[in-house]
Amino acid sequence: MKLLSIAVPCYNSEAYMSKCIDSLLVGGEDVEILIVDDGSAADRTAEIADEYEAQFPTIVKAIHKENGGHGSAVNAGIANASGLYFKVVDSDDWVKQEAYLKILETLREMVKDGQVLDMLVSNFVYDKEGERRKKVMHYRHILPQDMVFTWKDCHHFLKGHYILMHSVIFRTRILRDCGIHLPEHTFYVDNLYVYEPLPYVKNIYYLDVNFYRYYIGREGQSVNESVMISRIDQQLKVNKLMIDYLVDHKAEILKNKRLYQYMYNYLEIIMTVSSSLLTRSGTPEHLELKKDLWRYLKGKDRGLYRRMRNGVMGSFMNLPGRGGRKITVEGYRICQKIFKFN
Repeated sequence: MKLLSIAVPCYNSEAYMSKCIDSLLVGGEDVEILIVDDGSAADRTAEIADEYEAQFPTIVKAIHKENGGHGSAVNAGIANASGLYFKVVDSDDWVKQEAYLKILETLREMVKDGQVLDMLVSNFVYDKEGERRKKVMHYRHILPQDMVFTWKDCHHFLKGHYILMHSVIFRTRILRDCGIHLPEHTFYVDNLYVYEPLPYVKNIYYLDVNFYRYYIGREGQSVNESVMISRIDQQLKVNKLMIDYLVDHKAEILKNKRLYQYMYNYLEIIMTVSSSLLTRSGTPEHLELKKDLWRYLKGKDRGLYRRMRNGVMGSFMNLPGRGGRKITVEGYRICQKIFKFN
């Protein structure tokens, strides 16, 4: 059995996938690299995947499937993984060698000592095109370092500071036990990927190393603001699925108040992003969709709605009139600069 399975979702990724895969090959025989060709047709993605498998048959496995979107590719990776642990690395991103080897060493030692770890967290770097200074998303003031800990040991997460797909490695069994199945043909499902497994995570380990390089700046990238507005239906779909999950599992999650607070805060930031994008667009249709989103939350759980709607973020997202919408957009711009998203 491999120590770590790494799924690399690829869709017409010929121009950049090799940089990603080459950075992962450094892990050697401890690693299984699952190149998931998600129905690529416009370039040589499929052939490149097969070439890597032929050259590194004990490390690389090429998986070819009909196009189903990023979530579908992640699902295929989980289904085919043979490693004890599982990681997703998108084909336009890459990892840093020194941090990568440190993570593998840590996981190897835990397995050797018989420790069962559910989730490992490390830092990631926003590698934004055109910016000299790269923002590092770290957790050193939030999570205990170099030790196994539980949710109760975590400090308070700041707004906009969350455990994202780039920073997490799950135990493969956790992903299968929680039954996660990401929606097909839907962007932004990474929010579900780092949300639904959390109630099953009983212990965590944080390594303060800058492992994942998250590239931002490719034309047409899903996190580009104009692209997000054009795909707002998919953002809203994910947002509502997160509402459903928290409400449906509320009683169980509330047994761990620190975990519930974290999941509440994460949902709040997603509500903020959705509301801000709809306000930024400003069309009558999108403004009505924003109202519908908050009505949906109210219909699912009135208490949750009142708490979120009357909180600082909820109040800010629902300022009345054209002037209020302008303030909301400007506040969103400030958050973009601080947190380096979009």
